[in-house]
Amino acid sequence: MLVNRDSRPNRAGRGNGNSRVNRRSKARTGAAVGLTVAALAAGAAAGAGPATARPASAPAPAAAYCGAAHRIEQKLSTGTTWRMCWRYDGKAGLVLEDISYQPKGEPRPVKVLNSARLGQIHVPYDDGNVEYDDLTGFDFAQGLMDLAPGECPGGTIKTVKVPDSVNDTPNVRGLCTTTRSRGHAYRMQGDTANKVYQAEGRDLLVYTVNQVGWYEYMTEWRFQDDGAITMNVGATGSLSYDDYDAGDGRGWPIGKGASAKATSHSHNAFWRLDFALDGSTKNTVEQYDSTVTAPTRGQQAPTTKTTRTKITKELAGDSRNYRWWRVVSAAGKNKDGHARSYEIVPGPTTKYPGRSYTKHDMYVTQYNKCELFASHNPDDCGPGAGTSVDKWVNGQALEHPVVWMNIGFHHIARDEDQQPMPVHWQGFSIAPRDVTAMNPLTPAELGWQNGHWQPRG
Repeated sequence: MLVNRDSRPNRAGRGNGNSRVNRRSKARTGAAVGLTVAALAAGAAAGAGPATARPASAPAPAAAYCGAAHRIEQKLSTGTTWRMCWRYDGKAGLVLEDISYQPKGEPRPVKVLNSARLGQIHVPYDDGNVEYDDLTGFDFAQGLMDLAPGECPGGTIKTVKVPDSVNDTPNVRGLCTTTRSRGHAYRMQGDTANKVYQAEGRDLLVYTVNQVGWYEYMTEWRFQDDGAITMNVGATGSLSYDDYDAGDGRGWPIGKGASAKATSHSHNAFWRLDFALDGSTKNTVEQYDSTVTAPTRGQQAPTTKTTRTKITKELAGDSRNYRWWRVVSAAGKNKDGHARSYEIVPGPTTKYPGRSYTKHDMYVTQYNKCELFASHNPDDCGPGAGTSVDKWVNGQALEHPVVWMNIGFHHIARDEDQQPMPVHWQGFSIAPRDVTAMNPLTPAELGWQNGHWQPRG
């Protein structure tokens, strides 16, 4: 999306009279220092190298008890209950903690994550003149927007206190929790064709909207009744009316003729997931790769062989055809005796190769309480630690893995992006693998068909 980094009279819906910082001027002022440091960082490889000791850090604390105002608990109509706590961080915005999933038939909640949050939104422009780190560098969290009742149909809008607010009031009605249909959860016709088994899937939807410059980010978390979690960032708002310079000559013409060209740019969104399956942070990570071989004599079709690699040290990983990862519980099994796990399901992405920290699709790091943002991390994590996620992948053993996902979108504006601009989404999912012994939405009359079942009678 085209982003105008110039000032706006007000943040929409606030009426507080505070002018927006001149984003473009601010970025250009510090460009010489910022780009020099980043250029030095860009030359480093992101793969694991010799282990470098990082400062010792205590294990991740259990999520503090949250009162009613900061607790989300939703039982969906299909019988699944999601529970979590929420808080609002002064840079990351919405942070969800102590997330658990309890489908029907499970006597206790299954904890999934210690915390889930955005890790950065990096926005470099194609002409090389500017780039932004919206979470740590441009007041993403300060731009929390009030939501109108119609934006949260059938749900609840919670009041959020924005830390260190620059506005007259720090309290914003800006967190929506509601439920939505996602269409068919499954459909199966019985052998006799006398009955069709089908159900509509339901999701718990939790989201905020944050304004940055001329556009607005919708940060959306969908908790499905089948145990999957989908994380999305949607960019919408407005194409800036006065940012059609396209100084490199490569922008896309917007409006009549070809005199006004919108500057193309990328949105590289990072998420940080701190897993705690079954309440334990001692999870393991596995990578699966499959190879397809052409049929040999006597075979009717190609063969496919899948191999598992246990990831024991920090990883800078890339998505490939026939590759996937999962995070495995060391503390719990389902009713079939299989270790519970969650599979990482990357969404469509355009990987940006311009910075060292955007060169890989997924990073797995050993937990460190100061490593919170994928780039321009504001905390000092110790001598030589670096300020981006690629520098933290340095060969440490994985005892408490933290997963960072990088999903990129290259935005070349189009006439249809005006006005207002349709939301463009980027994100990924984590899907339960052996968390339950069967589909958690299985109809009661099919519950006996587990494993190698035989038709009755």
